[in-house]
Amino acid sequence: MNEAAVDRSGKYRIQGREVSLPCIVRDAGSASAIFLVLSERVQRLVGDAFEVVEMMPGQTQLVLGFVDYRDNDLGDYNEAMVVFMVRPKGSGPEADGTFIYQLPVNQSFTCEAGCKIWGFPKTVQQVDVAYADEWVMGRLVMDGKHVFTLTIPRRPAAAADAPELEMTTYTYLDGPTAVRFTTGGSGANMSPGPDGVELELGDHPLAGELRALGLPAPAMMSAWTEHMRGSFGAPRKL
Repeated sequence: MNEAAVDRSGKYRIQGREVSLPCIVRDAGSASAIFLVLSERVQRLVGDAFEVVEMMPGQTQLVLGFVDYRDNDLGDYNEAMVVFMVRPKGSGPEADGTFIYQLPVNQSFTCEAGCKIWGFPKTVQQVDVAYADEWVMGRLVMDGKHVFTLTIPRRPAAAADAPELEMTTYTYLDGPTAVRFTTGGSGANMSPGPDGVELELGDHPLAGELRALGLPAPAMMSAWTEHMRGSFGAPRKL
C-alpha cells in the first residue's frame, strides 16, 4: 500500500516529522507555459481512469512549468511539472482538472510526502531555477540527463494580484484519486502567445516523450507568479 502513517488526528508522519492537512504554501515563485499537443498520445499516458480534455479536435493542453517553493509546510525546494488536462472517465466538464504526469523535486522530504500522502509522481532530481529582471528559467535534469529548460517572461512592471482559485488535480494513490487545491498570490503576470517563451528539450527519455507529443511548439500562453500562495487538501479516492 502506498500510504503514509496516519495518526487518529489525521496527521501524517513522514521521515519522523508530522504533516497535517491542508498543506499550506505561504510563498513560492511559480512559472508555467501551455502548449497544444496530440490528444491520442496523451491518452496513453494518463491511464484508463481518465480521459483527456480536448481544446480542439485531436488536441489537448500540456502544461510545463516549475516552482521555487520558499515557504511551504513541506520545506524549501524546487519542483518541475508535466501536467495534462483531464476529467475522470465518463464525467462531465464540471470535473475537468489537471493530471500530474511527472513532478520531480530536489528534496527528499517533499518527495516522500508527495508520493505517500497524495500519490503525486515525485522523484528526487536536479531542478534549478534562475532569475533575471525580465525572465525566469527552470532547468530539469533527471538521472543525469537533460529533460528540458524552460524560460518564461517575468515582466514585473505588468504584474498584478492573482485571485484565489480552487481547482482539482488527479493522480493515482492505490487507484484514481482527486486532490483539491487552492492557488493565488501577488506579482502575477500572464502573457498570451509564445512571446518570451523558450523551450529546449534534452536527451532524457522524458524529453523524447515530449517530442512525441509534438514539442517543441509555440506556447499558447505563459504565466508567472512572483509570490504564489496556496494549499493542498486531503486525497479523495474516486
